[in-house]
Amino acid sequence: MQEQDPLRGMDAVFPAEEFAGRIERIRAALAPLGTDALLLTGPENIFWATGRQTAGYFAFQALIVPASGEPVLLVRQLETTGARASTWLSDIRAWQDGEDPAAALGRLVAELGLKSLAVERNGWFVSLSLGARIAAALKEVRIHDGSGIVEDLRAVKSPVELAAIRRAATYAQTGMAAALEMSRAGVNENDVTAAMTAAAIVAGSEAMAMEPLVSSGPRSGVPHATWRRRRIEHGDAVFLELAASHDRYHAALMRSVWIGEPPAEATRMMDTTLRALEAALAAMRPGIPCARPHEAAQAVIDAAGYSSAFRKRIGYSMGAAFAPDWGEGAILSLFSHVTRLLEPGMVFHLPATLRSYGNFTVGASETVIVTHTGIEVLSDLPRTMTVR
Repeated sequence: MQEQDPLRGMDAVFPAEEFAGRIERIRAALAPLGTDALLLTGPENIFWATGRQTAGYFAFQALIVPASGEPVLLVRQLETTGARASTWLSDIRAWQDGEDPAAALGRLVAELGLKSLAVERNGWFVSLSLGARIAAALKEVRIHDGSGIVEDLRAVKSPVELAAIRRAATYAQTGMAAALEMSRAGVNENDVTAAMTAAAIVAGSEAMAMEPLVSSGPRSGVPHATWRRRRIEHGDAVFLELAASHDRYHAALMRSVWIGEPPAEATRMMDTTLRALEAALAAMRPGIPCARPHEAAQAVIDAAGYSSAFRKRIGYSMGAAFAPDWGEGAILSLFSHVTRLLEPGMVFHLPATLRSYGNFTVGASETVIVTHTGIEVLSDLPRTMTVR
């Protein structure tokens, strides 16, 4: 009789039954390919399937989900304790420092007797060099493209995932409220960021998959700029965006501040972003193509003459995330020509922004859950520009 592991599942985010159901869904999606197993290397996909999480995901890890039998996780030796604690898996293998993990993976696949393998090809943490070594280690195995299998399943969240995202949204709102209060003339960007992150973390947030975006003055007109010690002055725009997390599930929020009376152009642009966001939200309901909310927002922006100040998607999927990105934009976007239909349980962040590049950015965002009748907006923080 196998001895019970006291660490097994000790730090798991969900019950074992949740992950068992996910493994069965993977197997059902894998079946049409007719392969012996699916190989996953992306941290989000491995987490979704097993609950495996660590700050050490920079080191190679792989999950093998066989068509039948128990999944097998391969991690760096140092990570085995954490893998036991965060998952309900009973078969965890290790590669050693100084060992080529590709060779370790090849030996594991051979030991399991796998003759054909579906492999995800879009993992961020497999370099060209490592990918080549993995291909060499698996040269006797028939390889099929398994990309997108788990991502497609991740797009619709279960009730426990939605509960985690709702909690993350409360942390994000607490952090944003603190940042709005701190954004005043005389403080610097670091002060604002410290207030934002401290409030979100005290409220309950865990590690955030990307740093908050806090910028002021001309720097606020640079996409994805963040804090650099700049002192906030009268006449500055301040751009604020963060995502907080609960059990690795993220919810994001964006708001704008102006120090002093905003110029007429900034006010008009802010009004346009709010109307565009509202148009996108109003268009969201089950059965509608993902392109429709974007088209609704784009129509508002185009009519106001700000097409060149936008030029991006209106939204992207949210869920479980590891650095470097808090979103699931690689899975699903609210953008032109995206034909997948909205379904209850999908979650999106909709950042409506307009930029005077190199001068200022204004905008607001919401994270929303698609319901059976429409959407659930996860923040009640006013969207209007805060004027100090």
